[in-house]
Amino acid sequence: MPALCRDCLTEFPTGARCPACRSRRVIAHAELNTLTIAHMDCDAFYASVEKRDNPELRDKPLIVGGGRRGVVSTACYIARIRGVRSAMPMFQALKLCPEAVVVKPRMAAYVEASKAIRAMMEELTPVIEPLSLDEAFIDLTGTARLHGHPPAYMLARLVKRMRVELGLTGSIGLSHNKFLAKVASDLDKPHGFSVIGEAETADFLRDKPVRLIWGVGGAAQAALDKAGIRTFADLLRWDRADLTARFGSMGDRLWHLARGQDRRRVSANAPVKSISKETTFFEDTGDADILDGHLWRLSEQVSDRAKARGLAGRVVVLKLKRADFRLVTRRISLREPTQMADTIYRRARSLYDPVAKEAPFRLIGVGISDLVPEGDADRSGDLLDPDAARRGKAERAADAIRTRFGSDAIIKGRALR
Repeated sequence: MPALCRDCLTEFPTGARCPACRSRRVIAHAELNTLTIAHMDCDAFYASVEKRDNPELRDKPLIVGGGRRGVVSTACYIARIRGVRSAMPMFQALKLCPEAVVVKPRMAAYVEASKAIRAMMEELTPVIEPLSLDEAFIDLTGTARLHGHPPAYMLARLVKRMRVELGLTGSIGLSHNKFLAKVASDLDKPHGFSVIGEAETADFLRDKPVRLIWGVGGAAQAALDKAGIRTFADLLRWDRADLTARFGSMGDRLWHLARGQDRRRVSANAPVKSISKETTFFEDTGDADILDGHLWRLSEQVSDRAKARGLAGRVVVLKLKRADFRLVTRRISLREPTQMADTIYRRARSLYDPVAKEAPFRLIGVGISDLVPEGDADRSGDLLDPDAARRGKAERAADAIRTRFGSDAIIKGRALR
């Protein structure tokens, strides 16, 4: 059974301990040298960047997020041990971990770190499909001859370089398709490396809950529960036609995934069709101030990502999920594309006001779509809003100040709600 030391990258025939450095951080698997599809997920990415840039935070519980009425963007693993989770209300997180240090997100720093990781990936293969700033699918098919090593070796080398050169860690999932690679990357976090081979796929999946499937959220899980489907073994008892008749296209997808089948290719350089951000509340809320604060923070995050990618959107989208799990989606087309947080927020707010009466909500999201290069954006201003140009200049000036002095240099009052 081929084995690989994750510390010194020695390849050897078999064993639980590296013969070169005696490390026990060893990956051993019968298909280790033949699997080529991987998912790399950084560990508590935002929090890890903050700890790297401020060593005084290294051994402290850290939360990246908003004010007391905001939410957790991410938390380090020390805080997670205390029960803190992403999207948790800040007041609840601080009850669980009152000694936590709270810092505001610094998107510019996270984008810079993400670009450095992406550059390392591109040295391995051009076939990379980013999912967000901190995770991506990687297809290393046919690269063994180029690098002189199998994909598993190059992936272990990648995360070692991330740790040594960037001060960041990531977890690797290696398998024979995208679905299983993503499942594998969650099995041994943080700083893990897990393998799911073809021969073991059926046995591995059989007793696992269907919520393991990426994209199966609360509403889908409730529908599956009604059908008596809780595990992959339950799915295997259904005929393909019956699943499709009951759940539509999702049923056909479930039938394939129950058997570990995923024919999707890793799509390199796939065009970005939209930029969005959403948050799910731990408790449904209709509080106007809380929801307005979320609208602003989400608009800011969408704007930051658009600016980082040099893109703007012609359409602003608002997404809400009611307490009964029904989705409410509204969109508005703009006179010209935008990447400005102020414009995105104001349009999202105009979409929210008519549906506010449907509160309480369990999820809120903001996005832009119909994307274009930023050079075509925010040029002529809004004739119906004479102050728009002034606010746009103020936002650009604030961006420049944050870039130079940090994200906390200027904070809007509504961001603290």
